[in-house]
Amino acid sequence: MNPGAPAVEVNGLVKVFDAGDGAAVRAVDGVSFACAPGEVLGLLGPNGAGKTTTLRILATILRPTAGSASVAGHDVVADPDGVRRALGYVSASTGVYERLTGRETLLYYGRLHGMDEARLAARAEELVRFLEMEGFADRMAGRLSSGQRQKVSLARAIVHDPPVLILDEPTANLDVLVARNVLEFVERSRASGRAVLLSTHLFHEAERLCDRIVVIHRGQVLAAGRRDELLARTGAGNLEDAFFALVRP
Repeated sequence: MNPGAPAVEVNGLVKVFDAGDGAAVRAVDGVSFACAPGEVLGLLGPNGAGKTTTLRILATILRPTAGSASVAGHDVVADPDGVRRALGYVSASTGVYERLTGRETLLYYGRLHGMDEARLAARAEELVRFLEMEGFADRMAGRLSSGQRQKVSLARAIVHDPPVLILDEPTANLDVLVARNVLEFVERSRASGRAVLLSTHLFHEAERLCDRIVVIHRGQVLAAGRRDELLARTGAGNLEDAFFALVRP
């Protein structure tokens, strides 16, 4: 990635799905944005807005119909392997291997990324401490709570120390204590220089974490900017009111 270049860049992204009845659904319709290193960029939008589809394209899970996107300088279509090396991806539904312990999961994914064994062992211990997993790191994932599994997923996503992190509603279905740990994890990721794309429905998370916010509705970007810019544009007193002013004019 070139110095000063965006860590994530999306230009005119389009994704069309076949609805199965001959109709075409444009889940993403010309979305553009960029995210810099050391920045948390929030994606806000109602269900079906196109947020998750956009993030899955960036993670190379889906191919775009049109437009372009890059992660750490790697094009998602031309260089998907480069994207995966530069990216950590976590969603509320990210699974873990139930017969592996948390520590074994980290070692497994580190080896998939080709990490040196000595460095990998040290990195796994570092992440166990970083995410306060000492009490369950050697327990099989199938016996962990949802919050503990999410911590394993977060650690797995950054075991290879990627410059970009995509979090798709990472606190969904978590209790308040674990959710708070996840928010602290995002703040520490930003402080370490990572670019973080955060999709959330929770306005207090966006208020706390996001340097800039992109509001997406019906597959299109309605507005983008800092919190104060969105409030000034809509005349709202808080982010939630600004959001509804944009999606329900």
